[in-house]
Amino acid sequence: MSFAEGKFTTKDIAEKPDLFMSGHRACAGCAPATVLRLIMKATRGPTIVTNATGCMEVSSTIYPFTSWAVPWLHTAFETAGANASGIAAALKILRKKGKIKDEQVDVIAIAGDGGTYDIGIQALSGAVERGHDFLYVLYDNEAYMNTGIQRSGGTPYGASTTTSQAGSAVPGKLENKKPIADIMVAHDMPYVATASVYYWKDLIQKTRKGIEVDGPAFLHVFAPCPRGWRSDQAKSIELSKLAVETCIFPLWEAVDGGYQLSTPSKVIALAPQKKKPVKEYLQTQGRFKHLFTTKNEKMLNEIQQLTDRKWQRLLKKCAMTEPTKTA
Repeated sequence: MSFAEGKFTTKDIAEKPDLFMSGHRACAGCAPATVLRLIMKATRGPTIVTNATGCMEVSSTIYPFTSWAVPWLHTAFETAGANASGIAAALKILRKKGKIKDEQVDVIAIAGDGGTYDIGIQALSGAVERGHDFLYVLYDNEAYMNTGIQRSGGTPYGASTTTSQAGSAVPGKLENKKPIADIMVAHDMPYVATASVYYWKDLIQKTRKGIEVDGPAFLHVFAPCPRGWRSDQAKSIELSKLAVETCIFPLWEAVDGGYQLSTPSKVIALAPQKKKPVKEYLQTQGRFKHLFTTKNEKMLNEIQQLTDRKWQRLLKKCAMTEPTKTA
């Protein structure tokens, strides 16, 4: 069974013991909790996890209980990259001294968008520049959900949060979402990928690829939050699919800087008629309800145009173009 090559079945995953277990205090419909369970299904052996402050840290380790069945460390909002660096360096020294011999010990750093896009990017960038061997997982629910649903660098244009409230003066967040995965590709990392919780096999395969890479790897996972998005808690997984189908969040991977589309997005590239309008995605969430008014109709059109431009840019990076329509 090869996880990195996608040679695994639903039965394989079901039978593998959970390393992120039930009993956590995540909200109903929390996609990040499902993301972490799937991430830990992809491990290959002994693993150490370092987790920045955030929803998943708080909800999974309420003293004296824990949902983690592996060595786990809590680190500050801004230091997941630095902590992973220290763990990786310590393991390297222990191996050099002969205290760790044949056994491979993997390091996974986990953080949300606030701890990655914003206050954690310096430590992450430094860790990657130094070439430490670890996988960094960003679960992106597009705001500081743990501290009150404030906007982050990962919050999309037009979204209403507690610090970018939609009202008569300001129609939600006025800045675009930061292209964090492209920023990490620019670091000359050996492996960078995006994933969505609906496409769980793709997520597990990419996780294992990132773990097996010799050096730093970065996985950006789309993870809806019903509390912060004001969406139906039963629809989180559907939303993660719709984000891919509208090209709000395309799936791709970059191996040694070379971009390639993953299958769900490649299908859309080859059959553009399958690409859904962004309004189908936006209208499912209360954080965007203000866009569906006559006053903000222009903003809704701008989001569609922005999504289309980014999609075309990605196709060029992947050396692909949409098929020419025939009369």
